[in-house]
Amino acid sequence: MSDSDIPNDGDIKLVMAVIRPDKLSDVKTALAEIGAPSLTVTNVSGRGSQPAKKSQWRGEEYTVDLHQKVKVECVVADIPADDVVDAIADAAHTGEKGDGKVFTFPVESAVQVRTGKTGRDAV
Repeated sequence: MSDSDIPNDGDIKLVMAVIRPDKLSDVKTALAEIGAPSLTVTNVSGRGSQPAKKSQWRGEEYTVDLHQKVKVECVVADIPADDVVDAIADAAHTGEKGDGKVFTFPVESAVQVRTGKTGRDAV
């Protein structure tokens, strides 16, 4: 088997997405359907193309320009990172501003703490 037959050309990849919180369930389902082994989810806030909102509280006007989002991270070795990106993008899509972004990064190394396995074996 050549490196071109191995997912991600034998490399480990980190797929990171920032999405709407209400799409998390759909994204988790989509990742399970493609066999993505694990994920990490963090509540975050940020600003992108989604417009700021003006609100009032106790008579004072304020601007909300940091929106609540969820960051999903998935490290893969045996599953093509492109499949993970497609699954997340499809599941998180609403067609509205603020749907989010998906990024892919190379992972330089990995160590499984419990077993001491390294590299692809750790993932």
